[in-house]
Amino acid sequence: MFYIDTSGGSFLLYDFDPATMTARPASTPKRDLGGEPEFSFQQASILYGMSRRDRVIEQYDASTGRAAEINDPSKCVKLGSGDSGYLTGVSADDNRFTAVLGPQQDKNYMIYVYDRTQGCRWYNTQTGEIGGQWGPKGTISAPDRFLLHNARMAKSGKFVYMTRGGTGSIGHGWVVWEVDSMNIGVCTQGCSGHHVTGYSHIIGPSGALHPLDLWIRPLNNLEAHNPLIEGLEPAKGFWFDSHFSWNNATPDDSTPVCFSSYRPNNPDTPGAAPLATGPWQNEIDCAATDGKASKVWRFAHTYSTARNGFWSTPRGNVSQDGRFFMFTSDWEDQLGKKPNGNQYRTDVFIVELK
Repeated sequence: MFYIDTSGGSFLLYDFDPATMTARPASTPKRDLGGEPEFSFQQASILYGMSRRDRVIEQYDASTGRAAEINDPSKCVKLGSGDSGYLTGVSADDNRFTAVLGPQQDKNYMIYVYDRTQGCRWYNTQTGEIGGQWGPKGTISAPDRFLLHNARMAKSGKFVYMTRGGTGSIGHGWVVWEVDSMNIGVCTQGCSGHHVTGYSHIIGPSGALHPLDLWIRPLNNLEAHNPLIEGLEPAKGFWFDSHFSWNNATPDDSTPVCFSSYRPNNPDTPGAAPLATGPWQNEIDCAATDGKASKVWRFAHTYSTARNGFWSTPRGNVSQDGRFFMFTSDWEDQLGKKPNGNQYRTDVFIVELK
């Protein structure tokens, strides 16, 4: 299965046939599971989400249409009356969940973790306090205080990766919380760009030399970084951005990480080639992470102008089995205009990784 977000903030659920590469609408739940619900890694028909208004973690079974409450954070930690909730991660064993709580993106202040067997645990990034029903409690020793842009849980359930919102914090870059402890790691080198977590490692660009000078590093030792692609020359000319997906990560974090890249000045003429100053621009690619050799697989072009809103900057996800990559693109303005007539439409595409 897969889902797509709508411009109205809801989502539509689809069944996908991998043999014929065809999709058909499935029964979408008539309830608020948040803008980006999480698929279970254990049961193909299960989605997890959080009602933004009620701030309750829920489970939805697409095979039966039934929903069930898992946990209510307000029973564990005091929240503001105007706070919303967003489920942002589930561990690979479906045992731990993480959510971001607060008034709005870039002003959110609470990381909430629920463990099915141990209960709740939370970290207030604005005050530095950690509490809940298990693990050590108190105020972190690091002086870092900040608000939240986003947060994601590693598949092991042992780490939460956080990107900052707002200003005025001490330290640099993004932050990692080792959930079972009071340990907070702060990125101080190679912190730019989008990053993605596996079980115990994080991958993202170093911000130096070349946009695909990617570093892999342990989540419990952010200074111990290693490059994924050796022998890169300095980038030639303009390069814009890339987004990474590692849903296919295995416990040893040795499966390839996949990504989509783009630049926002590509032509919108049918048949015109996208602009590029080197390999891996405007593409769907995957890079080896096992440390045996530097290797990049090139699968498809994204064919996007990246000038028609957020989702026209190709965002993608690799399937949990690593067979498919789904991404968004405006296909060089060849999909027709949106109903408002102000921008060209963005659609969803799936490429088989072979």
